[in-house]
Amino acid sequence: MPAPRGIAPVLAALATLGPFSIDTYLPSFGGIGRALMATPHEVQQTLTAFLLPFALMTLWHGPVSDAFGRRRMILVSVALFALASAGCALATRIEELWLLRALQGMTAGAGMVVCRAIVRDLYDGARAQRLIAQIMMMFALAPVIAPVLGGWLQSWFGWRAVFALLVLLGVALWLACWKLLPETLPMHRRQSLRVDYLANAYRSMLGSPSFLLICVALACNFVAFFIYVLSAPVFLVRHLGVAATGFPWLFAPAMSGLMLGAWLSGVLARRLSHGRTIVAGYLVMAVAAALNVGLNLAMPAALPWSVLPLFAFTLGMSLAIPSLTLVALDMFPEQRGLAASCQAFVQAAVNALAAALIAPALCESTLSLALGMAGLSMLGAAAAASHYRRSIVDASAALLASGFFGKRNQAQRYQQAAGHKAEPGLIGCRVVDSCSAHRSAKPVVVKHPANGRLEQHAAQ
Repeated sequence: MPAPRGIAPVLAALATLGPFSIDTYLPSFGGIGRALMATPHEVQQTLTAFLLPFALMTLWHGPVSDAFGRRRMILVSVALFALASAGCALATRIEELWLLRALQGMTAGAGMVVCRAIVRDLYDGARAQRLIAQIMMMFALAPVIAPVLGGWLQSWFGWRAVFALLVLLGVALWLACWKLLPETLPMHRRQSLRVDYLANAYRSMLGSPSFLLICVALACNFVAFFIYVLSAPVFLVRHLGVAATGFPWLFAPAMSGLMLGAWLSGVLARRLSHGRTIVAGYLVMAVAAALNVGLNLAMPAALPWSVLPLFAFTLGMSLAIPSLTLVALDMFPEQRGLAASCQAFVQAAVNALAAALIAPALCESTLSLALGMAGLSMLGAAAAASHYRRSIVDASAALLASGFFGKRNQAQRYQQAAGHKAEPGLIGCRVVDSCSAHRSAKPVVVKHPANGRLEQHAAQ
């Protein structure tokens, strides 16, 4: 199915809807507290109210899209997101804002999950990798633009204008999806939404070591950088002495690396296989992580040296992510929505672990952050390598099993053609063809080299 022109920006906007909903309203925490007479802790809970449903619903967006179609799932989710955003803009109590932010979280993650399945529905191989790379290039702009835009709106119009912007974004995105987004999942490929079917499907995916290894590799790659985002106030203000307005020192090089790496991934899609692209990405990440540790050991933390390795690391990360994503989706080609949901859930779970435990433990020094980046990237590389090692072992075992049973069946056919019953032996049957080196005390049946007839001979 050919993809319509302009679908890459639409899919990128769908993927960034969740992060954009968080980053734009962060500068408004103080304004929300004053307007709704809420404590800072109560305002902070609006973020928790968004994140918990966001993470849990990633397990459902994919299966629902597998059952009812990608387009319908996206249109309903974006419409509900716009309505929830309008409710947030009109909220008069902090409890109302909690409830409406939870509804936002339930719907905002649909685009991030389903857009991966849409890409794989439309294309395979190099074309799918290029489209994911294009989406990542646009996705990288959201963390840079959203806080700045949210800060301007808060300064000029107040916190309600931030949610009004999300309403406009939701409406515009719904119209774009209605016009440009095709249904990429035909009826004959739809899956059941029965509870027993989903339970078995989730058990199959989350019980697959190879699939989980790829998901862990993706999650560790991102979290190796994400710990810097989570530690940004401490890393920039306390360790590097940057003012509160100096956050671009972190985001500008990191997002530039993301965009350049995604562009390179698209360029290399026709020249390199997924495996080679992944190896190239990990090599760049390894060099960047080693450089980061070396700089922190050799000199005190200072700009720009403390942030330059982030450019190289995110370049390698975004070089590998499109190929890793496609590898994960291709493991379950009939359930790509479900696979995308599982992948997103693992990512959300690891992100939550990083926010709760890893970043707070590492943010006390720039060296510990650098070591954390190196360790997490090594864990991701080990997971990816283990996946490919398991794939090679499984493929070899399947090939050996195919040859084993192939010889068994072939020998049985020879014996049956001669009117004898095949007898099990060390390699599956004591009756072998002329190219076998196996010897037995029993008579053997072989093909005559000239006429091809089956003949019985005594064992030598």
